[in-house]
Amino acid sequence: MTAKQALSRAGEVLAAGSIEDPQLESELLLRHTLKIDRVQLYLEIDRELSPAQYEEFWRCIEQRLGNKPSAYITGHREFYGLDFYVNSDVLIPRPESELLVEKAIGLARSRPLPVIADIGTGCGAIAVSLAVNLPQARIYAADVSSAALEVALSNCKRHGVAARISLLEGDMLDPLPGPVDLILANLPYVREPELAGVNTLGFEPTLALNGGADGLDKIRRLCLRAGEKLRPGGCLLLEIGRGQGEAISGFLAGLFPSAEIGLTPDLGGIDRVLSLLLPA
Repeated sequence: MTAKQALSRAGEVLAAGSIEDPQLESELLLRHTLKIDRVQLYLEIDRELSPAQYEEFWRCIEQRLGNKPSAYITGHREFYGLDFYVNSDVLIPRPESELLVEKAIGLARSRPLPVIADIGTGCGAIAVSLAVNLPQARIYAADVSSAALEVALSNCKRHGVAARISLLEGDMLDPLPGPVDLILANLPYVREPELAGVNTLGFEPTLALNGGADGLDKIRRLCLRAGEKLRPGGCLLLEIGRGQGEAISGFLAGLFPSAEIGLTPDLGGIDRVLSLLLPA
């Protein structure tokens, strides 16, 4: 069977299994199987697959049909133009989280923010993306999971920023050695009643998804202590879910009445990033 035929068959099977973007998924898994890039795949689209290659490719397709995310099958996920190693110990980076990185980079370039903390770093995608784009910044990346920090360390080394990112194990803000200029957090914000509808449940760590009854349990906990860990003029950036902007904005306004609070929508028009700027 040729690569072209394998792609066509796999796309049909994935479509029948209600997998989104079946052709794209088929292509991704075939490139992973053959260890080639997209250009090479289409230059060699009529190549014959060996029996071993076809068997491995179909194993990947069967895993995807079982709703195992492609990122866990391939061990890779692109985020902010960089390639990251991921496994089932960490949440798969989402495109919407790139907005958090964009906001942080914009803030860092408009005001001095030399020390940054990424809370709940997971695979380290946010911390590494910031370190690559802000070479003068010193970054703390904290997570309660030691297994997640091992993945983050691998990604720090992969992108040559391990010397500028301190990985800290502990809950929320506890492991930070002192106040910082910017705190970013992509904490769990899925409402507990909605967890059953997350199609990656059972593959991604539930700890990284479950935000409690209204999705804001951990976000509120962080907000309550943010004042201890932010320097004067410091900033807080939070990724939030659909319909959570008003509640968390009001909560923060009560904690920091003199702060500037704003919401930034993602491409789908959903308020995705909440920003808080303290007076200097």
